[in-house]
Amino acid sequence: MSVPEAASRDIHVAGCGVWLPPPVTTEQALAAGHCDRRLASSTGVLSVAVADKETPAEMAALAARTALDRSGVEPAHVDLVLHASLYFQGHHLWAPASYVQRVAVGNRCPAMEVRQVSNGGMAALELARAYLLAAPDRAAALITTGDRMHPPGFDRWRSDPGTVYADGGTALVLSRRGGFARLRSLVTVSEPVLEGMHRGGHPFGPPSPEEQRTVDLEAYKRAYVAEAGSPFSVARVSAGQEEALTGALEAAGVGLDDISRVVLPHMGRRRLSAAYFTKWDIEPERTTWEFGRRTGHLGGGDPIAGFDHLVGSGRLAPGELCLLVSVGAGFSWSCAVVELLERPSWAAAPAAR
Repeated sequence: MSVPEAASRDIHVAGCGVWLPPPVTTEQALAAGHCDRRLASSTGVLSVAVADKETPAEMAALAARTALDRSGVEPAHVDLVLHASLYFQGHHLWAPASYVQRVAVGNRCPAMEVRQVSNGGMAALELARAYLLAAPDRAAALITTGDRMHPPGFDRWRSDPGTVYADGGTALVLSRRGGFARLRSLVTVSEPVLEGMHRGGHPFGPPSPEEQRTVDLEAYKRAYVAEAGSPFSVARVSAGQEEALTGALEAAGVGLDDISRVVLPHMGRRRLSAAYFTKWDIEPERTTWEFGRRTGHLGGGDPIAGFDHLVGSGRLAPGELCLLVSVGAGFSWSCAVVELLERPSWAAAPAAR
């Protein structure tokens, strides 16, 4: 597999795909007692994708098939499969990346799992880009995400108040042989001093299934902030996000005003306002907020799902730039600038501006 020398440093998006189960509206969740009116009002979320029987790896494989079909990349030319996830994948001591590879690809290239919580999709993008550029004969990589946020271990409405968690799978095909979009830049920043924010000082120990608790991320955060201090915590989180943003824009040679659309994490309205709308002075209409509030947080899949939505709906036009924004516990932040080169055949006509 030879790659033209002129394009040897270019990484393109050749295909993308999303598989989401039917949505459950917030009103339905309220009627069922799954959330309260105050929480629903603070998030602004209208509905969330909830799987009935589909497993994380199955949803990822379904999205992968769509992405591969759209890309035109043959399975033999896929040199890497990376599967990112946030929560339990259905079996202990099991390799979901290999399942995705078997079902959606069918080749024997390396298939690996990426565990970087909500930044897993972008972390996989970082790794896939580096892998493709490391050897001249590597042509394409498949990235997938898949999660099902279910009880008793996780309450999609209450485990992390301010963010409503969804079920679903996403996929992205990267190529060195061309595609409908080009990756202009990608920057990831890490701040490990904040890792305790998602364990809250709880002692380490072996798993005890008989004592399984529902995850309470809010309690963990309160415990961490009580010890580290709110000013310190807020400053570190803000600095990491700004460093990723500034780095991605500088690497692409553009400013935030040059960005036509911004793909944001699928958080609630209050969190998005504090972290992005106000701080970056961007209007919600310029972002994927309306899509995210009808989908829910897909873990590491938010950036891929948001990009797929913008392209597929015609809201991103050829020649325009899109900023992908992602954050995950640890903490890590990623920002990428993607340029749409042409409207793919599967996308809708350009939306009215």
